Amino acid sequence: MRYHWDSMKETLASKALSESIQSGTVKSSNSPSIMITPTSSPSPIRQTFALVGWLALCFTAAAGAAFVSTDGWYSTIVKPSWNPPSWLFGPVWSLLYLMMAVAAWLVWCEGGWKLQRQALGFFLVQLLLNALWTPLFFGLHEPGMAFAEIVALWLSLFATVTLFWREKKVAGFLLLPYLVWVTFAAVLNYSIWRLNP
Repeated sequence: MRYHWDSMKETLASKALSESIQSGTVKSSNSPSIMITPTSSPSPIRQTFALVGWLALCFTAAAGAAFVSTDGWYSTIVKPSWNPPSWLFGPVWSLLYLMMAVAAWLVWCEGGWKLQRQALGFFLVQLLLNALWTPLFFGLHEPGMAFAEIVALWLSLFATVTLFWREKKVAGFLLLPYLVWVTFAAVLNYSIWRLNP
């Protein structure tokens, strides 16, 4: 009987504590009420500046491509029959960089760097690898090295998508087209490497 009474008291105490936490107030018999204030989201102005910053960062990673020509060497090498036309790459990458920036911004809004250090850290790693691929492939004409690099990019991107999806599903969803495109680019890179020993 005593065990039943003690168990019931513990249940009631746990319920009271849960209700206090949900209401934002924790009461103690020996101390005054303690208000628990949830972490506030960034102000609209700060969110706007952050979005501009993420956009600038992502499109800066693409800036290196502006100094690399797809004419010359790339036009002379052997490519698979399903190689997409050159004009397609610009619009596709522009859209992907836009979606990447919005995805990173959405995750950043969920607590900033303090709470999203791991997810945003992986995002920056894959962005750096993204920026390095173009000079390796088009600049140095090294499809073998570029393929090894794009495999590392794919792995870091997959980890980023997974982490983003856990924090905010729409952010992970925004990166899925990018993951599909990098997968396609890796297969194309490998094919060109094997066709041009």
